[in-house]
Amino acid sequence: MTTIIPFIPRSTSAALPHLQPAAASPAVCRVPLLRHRIPAGFPSPADGYVESALDLNTYLVRNKTATFFFRVIGDSMTGANIHDGDMLVVDRSIEPKHGHIVLAVINNEYTVKRLHSMNGVIELHAENPAYSPICFQEHDELQVWGVVTGAVSRFAV
Repeated sequence: MTTIIPFIPRSTSAALPHLQPAAASPAVCRVPLLRHRIPAGFPSPADGYVESALDLNTYLVRNKTATFFFRVIGDSMTGANIHDGDMLVVDRSIEPKHGHIVLAVINNEYTVKRLHSMNGVIELHAENPAYSPICFQEHDELQVWGVVTGAVSRFAV
C-alpha cells in the first residue's frame, strides 16, 4: 500500500523558493465589496452601495501560519479551473482526503493534482485528459505538502 507521508522541509524557503507564506504577506489591501450580487453583468448605479471592504488575505487564508501561495506552471489542472500562471492558496494544516486538490512531492518533484484514495489505492489525477493518472506501487512514497484551498486568476486584458 502506498503511504502518504506529511512533507516537512528543513526550510520552506529553501525547499520551495517560489512559495510565499501568508504570514509574510504585505499589508492588508481592502477593496470595496458591493452588496449587489452580479450573475454576469454590472450593478446598476442605484444598487452600487458598498456593503463592506473585502480583504483577500482574510477571504482566502484560513490558517495564516500554515498557508502559502504557489504559482502554477503548466496545464494539467485546467479542468479544475487552475491555469498556468494562477496563484494557488495551499494550506498545510488540512489533512489530505480523497477528492482534495493537493500539492504533492513525488521523487523530489512537485506537482498539483487531485488526490484519489479508495480501497487502499492512492492515485493522483490531472484535470486535463491529456495527462494520465499517477499510479503508485507498494514501495512508492507520496508526500503531500498541502491542500489547495483556493486559486486566484488574472485575465488577459
